[in-house]
Amino acid sequence: MPDPVSVSPFSRLGIVVGMEAEAALIRPFLPQARFGLSGATLSGARQAVLDLLEGGVDALLSFGLAAGLDPALAPGAVVMPAHVVVNGERLATSPALLDWLGAGRADVLGGDLLHSDVIVTEATRKAELFRQTGCVALDMESGVVAEMAAARRVPFAVMRVVCDPADRTLPPAAVVALRPDGSLAVGALARSILCNPLQIPALIRVGRDAGEARGAARAVLARRFG
Repeated sequence: MPDPVSVSPFSRLGIVVGMEAEAALIRPFLPQARFGLSGATLSGARQAVLDLLEGGVDALLSFGLAAGLDPALAPGAVVMPAHVVVNGERLATSPALLDWLGAGRADVLGGDLLHSDVIVTEATRKAELFRQTGCVALDMESGVVAEMAAARRVPFAVMRVVCDPADRTLPPAAVVALRPDGSLAVGALARSILCNPLQIPALIRVGRDAGEARGAARAVLARRFG
């Protein structure tokens, strides 16, 4: 029998991720969950959520990496927000699902999370969004999860880990280098570096930050579900 703590209070949990690499982080801890992959696109996120809802899930979790907006958050900060801000509306996450995920733990942060339809790469834009909204982090799936879950009256929550901090502008190669399954698009990466080799130090920092984020996600999941 599975460990009781690993069984969601919602018997059919659906987890929405941007990339397969993110699903691989959480799947070992919640093997009974169903997964929806957005491919880091808005249309993909909508289809992923729709497929899960039509498949009969009774709760949704948006999981994966996020961009930091609060300058106080370092790579690896784990955020389980009380609200998702999408199209100017603050949609509340499920307290019961948050409690089960361990949102009250000292190694987990609260606050609000901002949805964006596009990738935000510039530090100046992150600072502007933080001033405008007060949200601590940003991603591209959680708003879709929140809106579609609210429309169906399905409880939802978010667990996101800061990868690129608020003061970091992503180099161009970091945006073009990842395929939806999380693998490396070597050709696109090489072309971007050839066009601008000065971005190599920034790429190294991105890789280090991503490692910090993945490690933090595994650690929090292991402490709760391991």
